[in-house]
Amino acid sequence: MAVRAVRGAVQLDVDEAGHMDERVGALLTAVLDRNGLTTDDLISIWFTATPDLHSDFPAAAARKLGIVDVPLICAQELDIEGAMPRVVRVLAHIESDLPRTEVAHVYLGAAAALRKDIAQ
Repeated sequence: MAVRAVRGAVQLDVDEAGHMDERVGALLTAVLDRNGLTTDDLISIWFTATPDLHSDFPAAAARKLGIVDVPLICAQELDIEGAMPRVVRVLAHIESDLPRTEVAHVYLGAAAALRKDIAQ
């Protein structure tokens, strides 16, 4: 079993805790589903949020999905002028037999514009 990294992002419409739970939950579910993973395959998840998000920690949404025994950390994304607002990004370390080239990185909705080279 190899250690792999999978990326993803989602843009929120509004900065509200319930909306963050919904969008981050959808992102994590898509990452797991598209890569054939379960929570047992997760090693750790790093979340970043743009500086305009204040309503909740993205990791709280993961805990609500039942990801309770996986190390999670949240950080603030760089505040770059002109950057897409209200974005949560993830970098998940996983155990998987997938070749690196077959890992499905997940960019939902408008966030697909962030990484057109790897968004699926």
